[in-house]
Amino acid sequence: MQGFSQNDISQVITVTFTLFAVIDVLGSLPAIISIKKKMGDISAIQATLVSGALMLLFFFVGQEMLEFMGLDIQSFAIAGSIVIFILGLEMILGWEFFKNEKDSKTSNIVPIAFPLIAGSGTLTTVMSLKANFHQYNILIGIFINLIFIFLTLRSVNFLERILGPSGIAVIRKFFGVILIAIGVKIFRNNVGF
Repeated sequence: MQGFSQNDISQVITVTFTLFAVIDVLGSLPAIISIKKKMGDISAIQATLVSGALMLLFFFVGQEMLEFMGLDIQSFAIAGSIVIFILGLEMILGWEFFKNEKDSKTSNIVPIAFPLIAGSGTLTTVMSLKANFHQYNILIGIFINLIFIFLTLRSVNFLERILGPSGIAVIRKFFGVILIAIGVKIFRNNVGF
């Protein structure tokens, strides 16, 4: 078995940073803290595994799965953008769209694993990376991002203590606007006007 070439390392770094920017788990931290307050503790391992499973599913059969259901990537992206937009509104205005669930395990899946971590932007990016990068390098990039996601989710309580209530409030409002902007951008890029 041959070792990594310089090109492979370059591809892994590019894929890793591309996914890191799209996933933006640090930017989603205020939303994750808000969801944790309403729905209870977050299982970092469950959220990471579900996110990883979604990314791998879309990596291997995403296009076929959407076509089978009669959907296209644009419709999927628009639906994800609406959820992200609503999360942003909730963060800014203090409205409660995502009600407290009796089973707090669902909060690890919706909206944390999907659409915050493995949202439409992430899933379409994973599928589109296949056109330019070797599949093994993409899989390594996904794995590196999953490690970072797990470490971030595992540290939510610590990060919340460091920021304090006023820091969280400021960051929550700021990133609420960012989430709305991301939702609008995804929507605008996928609506065929």
